Amino acid sequence: MRYRGAGMKSFTFLLLLLEAVVNVQPVQETSLFYPYGLDQKDQKNPKLDDGSSKKLSLSVPFTFYNKKYQTLYVNNNGVISFGSRVNQYTPDPFPLADGRSFVAPYWGDVDNVLGGDVFYRETTDPELLGLITKHINQYFPDTPFTATWAFVATWEHVAYYGSTSNKGNTFQAALTTNTEKSFIILNYKDIQWTTGAASGGDAETGLGGTPAHAGFNSGDETNYYNIPGSRTDAVINITKTSNVNVPGRWVFQVDKFKVTGVPTEMPKVADSNNCWL
Repeated sequence: MRYRGAGMKSFTFLLLLLEAVVNVQPVQETSLFYPYGLDQKDQKNPKLDDGSSKKLSLSVPFTFYNKKYQTLYVNNNGVISFGSRVNQYTPDPFPLADGRSFVAPYWGDVDNVLGGDVFYRETTDPELLGLITKHINQYFPDTPFTATWAFVATWEHVAYYGSTSNKGNTFQAALTTNTEKSFIILNYKDIQWTTGAASGGDAETGLGGTPAHAGFNSGDETNYYNIPGSRTDAVINITKTSNVNVPGRWVFQVDKFKVTGVPTEMPKVADSNNCWL
């Protein structure tokens, strides 16, 4: 039996309406990330396992743990490093003993040959700087700050080494300064895996083994910070956690390293709906 006329039209309209509702993107996901991609004049890292950008010269110095840096590397394995590339794929616990200085938005075994892209750009775009300034003033109300420069790096749906799945992680780091104070904003939109196969992870699930690490290493073997859950299975829930009451966002003053709103409890390993505050 076939349906005709108004009944069929109503059914078709209902299907179209349902499809539109299903495909609506949450407002939080849209606003969490700063604009990125080729339309923002981003550069893109080569498709290379354990690869990185070239050595990037900055137009202004960026102060990290009381030291000024004029160059950096965007490493495929979820690290922005000062001084040298980081091709290591299994994260070590901080503090490191080898003098490397870097921020690790999500240090794990990324393989962008299998999937995903790594974007980056240096910018003085007034609209973006205005938005970053607004955020920093909101999160650090006692620290006057107007951003004059930013560097945005974005890992978009990047795969893990040895993957036999379509899983990908999407996260972002924004470095900003007014030449005196410096901040780093870490945004986590979609985290589907924690571990590559060479780090003991399961090829199908991307879980197990030695999970990814998120945090900061000063390079002096003393000063560092680990975002809670790092190098544990709980790091997969980083999209639901925060130190600034915005799930999926962590923000730090890094010229003289300061932490705001640090949680006092470790996250649950799986399916936590709690935001560390």
